[in-house]
Amino acid sequence: MNRALPLAGLLLAALPALAAEKAAPSPTPYFVANCFNCHGTEGKVSSAIPAIAGRDKAYLEETLKSFKAGSKQATIMHQLAKGYTDEEIAVLADYFSRQK
Repeated sequence: MNRALPLAGLLLAALPALAAEKAAPSPTPYFVANCFNCHGTEGKVSSAIPAIAGRDKAYLEETLKSFKAGSKQATIMHQLAKGYTDEEIAVLADYFSRQK
């Protein structure tokens, strides 16, 4: 007697695992660690450099894009921001806005 499930049964059995995988939060993008050098781990620093953890997402995105465009000057941020795409800037803004 063949106890193997038919292919359709195997697919149905795998659905919960696939759904759980999609529902799991996405991993932290590797490039957010670049910000830790100056802004502290997870964007939490207590120095002259501003902490960025928990800041408003739109504010962070707008500020990074201003640095990138050169309309906002800084010691180094206007140079660093040029290395990010607008999509990466959106990811950075989202990530740091969600930090406590």
